Amino acid sequence: MKKLLTIALLSIAAITYAQDTEPTYKLEGDLVKATYYHVDGSIHTQGYFKNKKLTGKWVRFDKSGNKTQMAFYKEGKKTGKWFIWGTDSLKEITYNENVIQDVNLWKADTRVASNK
Repeated sequence: MKKLLTIALLSIAAITYAQDTEPTYKLEGDLVKATYYHVDGSIHTQGYFKNKKLTGKWVRFDKSGNKTQMAFYKEGKKTGKWFIWGTDSLKEITYNENVIQDVNLWKADTRVASNK
């Protein structure tokens, strides 16, 4: 009886652990929305493809669901403002045709100047 109970518990644990973490793809007009998952089943990355190239907004999340990165692509090339959230900072990177144009780094202790 003890062995049967152990086998049953291990089977349940294996089924629970074996969640479907394969990427999903959904057609939305002329775009394909791609969603990639962490091992625990939470969303890791979400964005779009057009003609098999990255396009539009791509967002990356940590396992708790917090945004860690927001990026933009045009025809597979990095473009626009990208944001990368760290534990105590925010990095803003501006791209133009895959080339970095500007980088700004804000930390929690950074003061904002205002002109009153």
